[in-house]
Amino acid sequence: MENTTMLLNVIWTMLAAILVYFMQAGFALVETGFTRAKNAGNICMKNLMDFVLGSLFFFILGFPIMFGSDAAGIIGTSGFFNPYSLADADGLFSGLPIAVFMIFHTVFCATSATIVSGAMAERTKFSSYLIYSAAISVVIYPVTGHWIWGGGWLAEIGFHDFAGSTAVHMVGGICALVGAKIVGPRLGKYGEDGTPTAIPGHNIPLGVLGVFILWFCWFGFNCGSTTAATSTVGSIAMNTNLAAVSSTLVTLLFTWKRYGKPDVSMTLNGSLAGLVAVTAGCDVITPYEAIIIGVIAGFVIVLSIEFIDKKLKIDDPVGAVGVHGCCGLLGTLLTGIFGEGCSFLTQLIGVGSVIAYTGVMAFLIFTLLHKTIGLRVSDQEQIDGLDLHEHGMSAYCGFRMDK
Repeated sequence: MENTTMLLNVIWTMLAAILVYFMQAGFALVETGFTRAKNAGNICMKNLMDFVLGSLFFFILGFPIMFGSDAAGIIGTSGFFNPYSLADADGLFSGLPIAVFMIFHTVFCATSATIVSGAMAERTKFSSYLIYSAAISVVIYPVTGHWIWGGGWLAEIGFHDFAGSTAVHMVGGICALVGAKIVGPRLGKYGEDGTPTAIPGHNIPLGVLGVFILWFCWFGFNCGSTTAATSTVGSIAMNTNLAAVSSTLVTLLFTWKRYGKPDVSMTLNGSLAGLVAVTAGCDVITPYEAIIIGVIAGFVIVLSIEFIDKKLKIDDPVGAVGVHGCCGLLGTLLTGIFGEGCSFLTQLIGVGSVIAYTGVMAFLIFTLLHKTIGLRVSDQEQIDGLDLHEHGMSAYCGFRMDK
C-alpha cells in the first residue's frame, strides 16, 4: 500500500511538472501577441532560452542553493554540481524520489525567469538577456526559494506561500520592474512631455491562446504543489479557478466603465492577475475568500499597470510587473488576512525581505550588464526589429511589418 501511495504521488507530481513546463508556451504566446510582429521571433527565443539556461544552471547550482544543507536559514551549502547527492536528506523531498522533486522545482524556476522577457521586450540585447536568465536561476530565485521552501528562515517563522505568489511570481515581477527601468522605454513610448503612447500588440488571438494555456497549466502549478495525490486537490483547483474568473469579470467591468469599452488585453491580464494572487493561499482559504481575492486583484491589475506606465514611466509592454509583481505581493498579503493559521505580520515580513533582496540583486545584475556588454539595442535595431538584427530572419516571412 505504501509503494502504491508513493507511485501515485510520483505520477501526480510528474503530471503537474509537465503542465508547469507547458506554461512556457503560454508565456511565449502572450508576450508575442502583446508585442510587435518584427520582434516575434526574438520573444520566442528568449522564452525558449529561459527554460534551457534555467534548467541547466538550476541543476548545477540553483537546486543545491535552494535545497542543500541549510546555513543560518539563508542559503543551501551542499550538493553543488551533484544535486543527486542530496537524495538522503531527511524529509526534504516530500517522500518523492529526488529527480521527481527536482524536475518539479526546475519548471518553477524557469517560470520565474521567463516573466522578465515580456517586460523588457523589443529593446533588450539577446546576449545580455541570456546572461540575466542564467543569473536569476543561480543568485536570485534559489536564495529566496530557500528562505521559503528550502527550510530557511521564512519557513521557520511560518511564512505561507503555498505555490509561489512570492517565491515565483513576485520575484519575477521585481526583476522585471528593475530590468525595464534600467533598459529604458521603447522608442516612441513617451512624448517629450512624458505622456505615454500606446504601442499595440500585433496579434491579440495569440495572446488569448496564451492566457488559456496558462490558465489550464495553472491547475498543475497550484494543485501540483501538494506534491501528493491528496483529497485537497479539488478544493485547491476550485479556489484557483474562482479567483481567476472573479478577477477576469471585475477587470472587464472596470475597464468598460473606465475606458468606455471593455479592454481586451487588460481583461486577459485580469485573468492572470487572479491566478497569481490566489497562488499563495489557495490551500488555506475558502471558495468565497478566493472570490474576494480575485475581485481585489481585478481592480489592482488595472490601477497598477496604469501607475507603472503613467506615473513611474516604466515601459512594460505586456504588463508583467502588474500581473506578477503587484498581484503576487497582493495575494501573499491577503493570505495573511484570509488564510487559516496565517499571520499578516509574518506575510509582510516575508514579502518585504524578498522585495529587498530581489531588488538589490536584480539592480546589480542589470547594472553590470548595462555598464559592460550593454543591455539595450540601438535605435536603428529597434526601428527595424530585433528579429532582423539579432537573428537574421523574420517570424512572418513575406508579410509586411509595421514599424
